[in-house]
Amino acid sequence: MNDLFKFFNAIPWWLWFVLLLVIIAIRDIVQRKHTINRNYPVFGHLRYILESIGPELRQYLVANNREELPFNRIERGWVYASSKNENNYEGFGTDRDIFSHQHVFVNNAMFPFKIGDSHPNAIDNSFLPCARIIGAFNNRKKPYRPASVINVSAMSFGSLSAKAIESLNKGIKLANAYHNTGEGGLSPYHSHGGDVVFHFGTGYFGVRSEDGNFSMEKMKKLVEDNPFIRAIEIKLSQGAKPGKGGVLPGEKISKEIAEIRGVEVGKTVLSPPNHKAFSTIPEMVDFIEAIAEETGLPVGIKAAIGKLEQWNELADHMIKTGKGPDFIAVDGGEGGTGAAPPSFADHVSLPWVYGFGDLYKLFKEKNLTERIVFIGSGKLGFPAKAAMAFAMGVDCINVAREAMMSIGCIQAQVCHTNRCPTGIATQNKWLQRGIDIPLKSERLAQYFKTFRKELVEITHAAGHEHPCEFTMDDIEVNVDDHNLSKNLSSTYQYDKVKVPFNSMQQLKDCKYLGGKTGN
Repeated sequence: MNDLFKFFNAIPWWLWFVLLLVIIAIRDIVQRKHTINRNYPVFGHLRYILESIGPELRQYLVANNREELPFNRIERGWVYASSKNENNYEGFGTDRDIFSHQHVFVNNAMFPFKIGDSHPNAIDNSFLPCARIIGAFNNRKKPYRPASVINVSAMSFGSLSAKAIESLNKGIKLANAYHNTGEGGLSPYHSHGGDVVFHFGTGYFGVRSEDGNFSMEKMKKLVEDNPFIRAIEIKLSQGAKPGKGGVLPGEKISKEIAEIRGVEVGKTVLSPPNHKAFSTIPEMVDFIEAIAEETGLPVGIKAAIGKLEQWNELADHMIKTGKGPDFIAVDGGEGGTGAAPPSFADHVSLPWVYGFGDLYKLFKEKNLTERIVFIGSGKLGFPAKAAMAFAMGVDCINVAREAMMSIGCIQAQVCHTNRCPTGIATQNKWLQRGIDIPLKSERLAQYFKTFRKELVEITHAAGHEHPCEFTMDDIEVNVDDHNLSKNLSSTYQYDKVKVPFNSMQQLKDCKYLGGKTGN
């Protein structure tokens, strides 16, 4: 035995390395699954290694500050710095191409809005509640005015980890905002003192009967047992995959998740594209009114926008009956935290600015905007974009990915793999251990406070006291497509005053011409 050990020990390390490469080469040549490895033994593996770390290489070494999607380095840096209460300023001017398509400009006033010493913003520069009360028009028993114009959007326990949900909930309590549960049901991690909007979709998780239908009894008990639930949101569709249901694999359904969602442990659950509780506009409105009557809470709907025919039908039904949702949350078709096939994330539903504009215009033409509180959700977690959204008609905004970044998300874009390196979008306990809940909750709160402070400052710069006062004329966006190009007088709506001019010689002879002396 000792002789055998001495024999192997006498072989140099490089020979072992060569032997390993030979074994890999033989395996590559024999296998038939990977053409590159079969044609280029050993060296072919480099291609797959580089491909696997490609996103990281592009993010940290290749892409410039403004190039990445869905959020570029400057945007992520602003959220990170804001959440840590660090310097989030830029020096030496912007490096953004301000002439690019859809760039947003806020028209500042000659004299900004002036606040006195006793003004709320002089005492708390992040004080910025919603200007409207949800449920007031329909005389709900428990109307609700959000204390913050920025709130946490729908992200469920299951898609996010327990520690992430708890960090968000404790953070919104510190920031005096609200927390949307997402469609995974109300978990213990949503129950740390912050206001909650209970959200459910076609799976009816948390308010689900044994046969998979909606249970009004469970809804009533949920609201009675949890008075911090301030409103209810029914999901019709979401920006990530509008018109498509979801699948919760059985292996991900632990005992805890099963109890919260009202499903069986280890059994795959399908969320269909359509609701079982209603299938027409009148049925949906009756469903909304029934929940509002039984719970006393405002009830709204969430959807990504595409075709407008059924929205037009909803508006006409609201006019006819005097009933309808208390709020509408409009999601952007550019996607969000939900995992989806590229065909849906890239192509189905309109981007937020187009979808919201179409919907708001429809309700405005029907004189219904005063009856609805509009909530925007789609990459609006930056003050200038929020100003644009308020100018278009929103009353509040919800943020999802921006909130995730404030508690540590690095945009690894592996949310759907259960391997989130920051522990936020995974159920892996080892990865979750990196989340310090008290610290992360403070960072979420600080991000919200910084956001509100800067939105207030932009609002004052435009001559207004509250973002609700923004008008469409306060914001401009580039629409510089070549086929839409106009002359300057048409673009900027004025003609330049003519300058007196006769000849270049006259200018040359002028005694006031610069460079001359003794005249």
